[in-house]
Amino acid sequence: MAIELTDELIELERRSWAEQQAGALTVPTAQAVQAAITAHAEATGQSRTQVEMALKKHVRHAPDA
Repeated sequence: MAIELTDELIELERRSWAEQQAGALTVPTAQAVQAAITAHAEATGQSRTQVEMALKKHVRHAPDA
C-alpha cells in the first residue's frame, strides 16, 4: 500500500529540511511537522512512522527537477 502524502505535509517538511540544512531549525517548525504527520496518519489510518519515513524520503531524496 502506497503512503499518501498531502501537499501541506510536503511543504512543511521542505521548510523543516531547509531550516535544518541552514542550521536554523526552530522548535515550532519541528513541532508543526510532527503534529501534521501524526494528524495525517490518524486521519488516513496509516502508520505514523511509515508516513514520516515516506515524507522524508520524498523531500530529502527526490530527484532534482
